[in-house]
Amino acid sequence: MLEISPVGTIHSQWGEGPVWWQGALFFVDIEGHRVHRFDPATGDQRTWDVGQRVGTVVPRESGGLVIAGDHGLFFLDEESGQLTAIADPEPGLADNRFNDGKCAPDGRFFAGTISLTKKLGTARLYRLDPDLSLHEAFGPVTNSNGLAWSADGKILFYIDTPRKEVLAFDYQDGHLSNIRSVISTAHLEASPDGMTIDERGNLWIAFCHGACVICFDPQSGEELQRVELPCLETTACAFGGPDLADLYVTTGVHKSVVEEDAGRLFVIRGLGVKGVPAYAFGG
Repeated sequence: MLEISPVGTIHSQWGEGPVWWQGALFFVDIEGHRVHRFDPATGDQRTWDVGQRVGTVVPRESGGLVIAGDHGLFFLDEESGQLTAIADPEPGLADNRFNDGKCAPDGRFFAGTISLTKKLGTARLYRLDPDLSLHEAFGPVTNSNGLAWSADGKILFYIDTPRKEVLAFDYQDGHLSNIRSVISTAHLEASPDGMTIDERGNLWIAFCHGACVICFDPQSGEELQRVELPCLETTACAFGGPDLADLYVTTGVHKSVVEEDAGRLFVIRGLGVKGVPAYAFGG
């Protein structure tokens, strides 16, 4: 039996980017300019105010975190809260900011931008290499969103939200090739947002404006399971917990509909499937 419940006490304006690392869930509040860490075993919560909209957070192999936000990519020191700038690929695009991002199995960090005015084709997906060089990985896009790698690291699954589909690329040494569409969400009146992958190779996608997380088979494109949540703005998901059997889901506050638990972090237990470990940035 599924158990769906809010956890912790954090209320985000727009929660996003969950990643499970070393016994805790890290996630961001984009509009609240905050990075959060939640330890479900103890209930401990930590928050860092980063002074800008922050689209994603990932761990760093050598310690600390990497974030991407309004003004590019930064290292975040967990002890001091200090930010150290890495790169900003779009300083002249005031209506763009970084959105979702993930680390590849080989330690490269991929993060994409979003056009806040929904101007088609003005955003990009970028790749930060361990030597701190930044490269354009794919584009043009409009709202770069969920990413997930296959277990063998050879396929990258990717969402550019307005396309309402999941793209797949062959992945090797940071390079993307052989683009194809593997899942269509055009039949849904909701927007595909954050995404994660389970041990069976199926993709779990959070649907913004859709109040649900849906599991798809990327081989057939078929919907396998749907889990409804009590928040219209269901934004992203990540497996966590000691055995990666719990699915954590971030949510945001709808602009007009009042919902008691909007902006809360949720956990779904009893899915009967586990996730795969997250990867850290190698630089």
